[in-house]
Amino acid sequence: MQFVVPELRIASAEIFVLAMACAILIVNLFVKDKNRTVTYVLTQLALVGAAVVTFATSTGQVSYTFSNMFVSDLMGDLLKFLVYISVIVVLFYSRTYILDRPEMARGEFYVLSLFATLGMMVMISASHFLTVYIGIEMLSLALYAMVAMNRNSVASTEAAMKYFVLGALASGLLLYGISMLYGATGTLEIPALAARLFSGEGNGIILSFGLVFVIAGIAFKLGVVPFHMWIPDVYHGAPTAVTLFIASAPKLAAFAVVIRVLVSGLIVASRDWQMMLIILSVLSMAVGNFAAIAQTNIKRMLAYSAISHMGFMLLGMATGVIMGDVRFIFNAYSSAMFYVVTYVLASLGAFGTILLLSRAGFESDEISDFAGLNKRNSWYAAIMMMMMFSLAGIPFFVGFFAKLSVLQAVVAAGHLWLALVAVFFSLVGAYYYLRIVKVMYFDPPTSTAPIEAPMDAKVLMSANGLAVALIGIFPNGLMMLCATSLTGSIVF
Repeated sequence: MQFVVPELRIASAEIFVLAMACAILIVNLFVKDKNRTVTYVLTQLALVGAAVVTFATSTGQVSYTFSNMFVSDLMGDLLKFLVYISVIVVLFYSRTYILDRPEMARGEFYVLSLFATLGMMVMISASHFLTVYIGIEMLSLALYAMVAMNRNSVASTEAAMKYFVLGALASGLLLYGISMLYGATGTLEIPALAARLFSGEGNGIILSFGLVFVIAGIAFKLGVVPFHMWIPDVYHGAPTAVTLFIASAPKLAAFAVVIRVLVSGLIVASRDWQMMLIILSVLSMAVGNFAAIAQTNIKRMLAYSAISHMGFMLLGMATGVIMGDVRFIFNAYSSAMFYVVTYVLASLGAFGTILLLSRAGFESDEISDFAGLNKRNSWYAAIMMMMMFSLAGIPFFVGFFAKLSVLQAVVAAGHLWLALVAVFFSLVGAYYYLRIVKVMYFDPPTSTAPIEAPMDAKVLMSANGLAVALIGIFPNGLMMLCATSLTGSIVF
């Protein structure tokens, strides 16, 4: 057997991030500053450097390396850029929160963030089921440790244990499904699997069973019903900085896995997995929205909100193929991608505001903690209002156009009843988002403590809020970017 030298240029961004993570881990051993400023700055520079490397090596073509286990394309490059930006913003928002908590002000937080980023990058560029699994586990193991970083918190430790145990179960389901797909087709390469299914090869019964287990594993990573049990407890128990991390960039990587596995690899079996996604979607919107109404903790409320939003995103994924016709595929999948991107943007602002209100010894994670925020700081209240309006899908914020694009794809697929169900649950969800706005603007403040944040976080917070508003007014640019990246990446 002849060894083929892989083209390392295609994976140069991943190699760079891995090298920087290892280097920062060593440098951190010699840092005497308790604030770990050097580690923090190096981590941010590593993420900026990764973006530069990704841009420099992007060709716009679909390229494979490592024996077709790793792919580089437009969709992957765009999602990686968005992951870099998300993690950079998360670290900026989290800086003050971490410094106020000595048990978390350690270099390991930043190193684990880089390893989690590397896992997401591998997930985004995976072209082989083993690469998919490696990326998921790299991300998951880093997140388990980050959730448990506050060792003095019983809630954090409990959340980490629940996350670990359920995550191990989901990994087992995914691996079992992958093994059945291998048994049905004789390959784990995603393009080769698609080619064999197109040619009519493979055992249909084994393939169907494997598909169920693979979707179950992916559904856990997305946090959709009935694989959502970990979401509320982890969002609530984890330190808010870690919750912000979990609620943002990993959603982009999970979307990439859905595209790679279900669209690039299993599009022939779309009639099977589309119905599964529709069921998961409706259940997620129902459970997520109705459960969120009863929450008094804003992190738990946003956790159930995340479940409903991932269910809404799956609507686009479930309506791309109409009776075997793939003409509408890019419209549906680009709307799902646009939805995920806008959700991450709004989540960054929402959790960033929670971090902004938190201070040493106080977690601003109850809805009542936002009472009278408009009187304490009208600009931060306006930013939070923009995030809530966007998540609720109120015109003319970016979340409205994200929902509208998905609903248009659903109606085009002939599922009018499904669009009506989605609209109904969106109306239900509007209640708990508008409740936050009511508390901020009409309830008397319960605290007079000043709201302090470093200038970089203030600037980013303002940019975050303005982005939600401006992209809502001019959404076509981002929509076209998502559509173009998918058009140049999905190959049949």
